[in-house]
Amino acid sequence: MTQKITLRQPRKTRHKHLYLNRSLGGNLAIFFFLALAGVFMALPLVYSISSSLKPLDELWMYPPRFFVQNPTAKNFRDLFDLMGDNWVPFSRYLFNTVFVSAAGTLGHVVLSSLCAYALAKHDFPGRHFLFQMVVLSLMFSTVVTQVPNFLIMSRMGLVNSYSAYILPAFCSSLGLYLMKQFMETSIPNSLLEAARIDGAGEGRIFWRVVMPLVKPAWLTLIIFSFQGLWNTSATVLIQKEELKTLNNALSQIVSGGIARTGTAAAATVIMMAVPVVIFVVSQGSIVETVATSGMKD
Repeated sequence: MTQKITLRQPRKTRHKHLYLNRSLGGNLAIFFFLALAGVFMALPLVYSISSSLKPLDELWMYPPRFFVQNPTAKNFRDLFDLMGDNWVPFSRYLFNTVFVSAAGTLGHVVLSSLCAYALAKHDFPGRHFLFQMVVLSLMFSTVVTQVPNFLIMSRMGLVNSYSAYILPAFCSSLGLYLMKQFMETSIPNSLLEAARIDGAGEGRIFWRVVMPLVKPAWLTLIIFSFQGLWNTSATVLIQKEELKTLNNALSQIVSGGIARTGTAAAATVIMMAVPVVIFVVSQGSIVETVATSGMKD
């Protein structure tokens, strides 16, 4: 007798598409809450733009109005006219701001990433003590460090130079803390060991393996660093007018009293435009990279 053998087909246990078990009412509630939060967070930006387009009589109207009734570009024209009357041209202030922001941000990201890689993925004596010192330095405000910075820069002969802006930005402890914590949780040690077995050096591992995996961290760091440097103003380290930034020049112009209220509103919009654009452009990359590049041991 021959026994008939039947092969059992594998049973499908999951559907190709998974759907959340959530009602239409729950989706609408979440959408309404997110839309309300988005509108609330956008109100300061909308009010600043509206104020920059208001004539002087509307700026001092009581009760005040949120939206402009008679929009005008006079505030921006007055701002550029005042900037053109200075003996230092407007383009010089703009170049100083862009150069300091770009150079300081680039150096801060690279130096913080290098130091964080050593603290996170290499074992050497004093590693934990150094990281504790970095965490402790987060407690100090920049006002506290102004005197030590001035003494260091003056002894190095870097007063009244771009280095007085850039070098302190390199040593910000926030970037080192952020990068070190992200490297510890997102980069498996087995991946680095596999790269070393394949013959890759530490420099190649850092640039070709580590930096692509910590893209969310350094994109976030770029936003924070660039925003801080873009809004920086001249300190006691800078006395030359041709080395001052755009923020310092605008603050001098708008300090003329009530008559320059509209000019001050226009200057506020100009100063916040670049950080907002950088944040909007980088936000999508951060969300996309966080969603696709998570790795665990």
